[in-house]
Amino acid sequence: MKKEVQLDIKRPMKQRILASIGLPLWVLTGFILAAFLVGGFDAILRETGILAEDTLDGSLRNAAIAALVYILTLVIVIGVPLKWRNIRTTKEELGLTRLPNWYDLLLAPAGFIVYVLLAGVLTMLVTALFPGFNAEEAQDVGFDNITKYYEYVLAFITLVVLAPIAEEVLMRGYLYGKLRKVTSFAVAMIISSLLFSLMHFQWNVAVSVLPLAIVMVALREATGGIWAGILLHMLKNGVAFYFLFINPSFLNTIGA
Repeated sequence: MKKEVQLDIKRPMKQRILASIGLPLWVLTGFILAAFLVGGFDAILRETGILAEDTLDGSLRNAAIAALVYILTLVIVIGVPLKWRNIRTTKEELGLTRLPNWYDLLLAPAGFIVYVLLAGVLTMLVTALFPGFNAEEAQDVGFDNITKYYEYVLAFITLVVLAPIAEEVLMRGYLYGKLRKVTSFAVAMIISSLLFSLMHFQWNVAVSVLPLAIVMVALREATGGIWAGILLHMLKNGVAFYFLFINPSFLNTIGA
């Protein structure tokens, strides 16, 4: 049965407006702080010689850093308010009141089709409005020049499994779940989707993932959980993984 996060209409409007501003800023702060702490810790280990440059290869280091950043972000964003102000985050807010089901499995590919269509339309509009916009600019995913089998496995786990789960728990779980208690579906969707796209820190990627975020929010609202969004996110990243690492010449072939 679908369990929705109910809008708290008893909360004063001023508090709801402040929460709508503060929540996305808090999520962004938590992510940046986690990245800074993990990156700084890695730099200290290498500078002091505790962890030599050649102790871990680039793929293993990138996978470890990504995992630590995601984990620490969730610890900061969810744990700090609980520790300092006893503000709890419920399973309903996170969209984790149940396990995934067949409904989620069917909605994910349907959502992928909608996403591809919306992304294509939005990319064409932005390209037409901004002639200097480069929709084909390559995204740095942290796994360049990989050749070994285990490097592909690490890249797959990081990009196709870990990232979708962590990002959905954070964005369509925590952020959207909290926003949905203080504002409407439309406002919560716009705020969480814009933040998700901007946090990719690259304009063409932001334009591409904005429709993805909107579709995943719609799935969250329709199902009351984040599982359909996680599966859609995995599907999207899996397709991108294939074209980036398994068959990178395919897009050039069909575009020739």
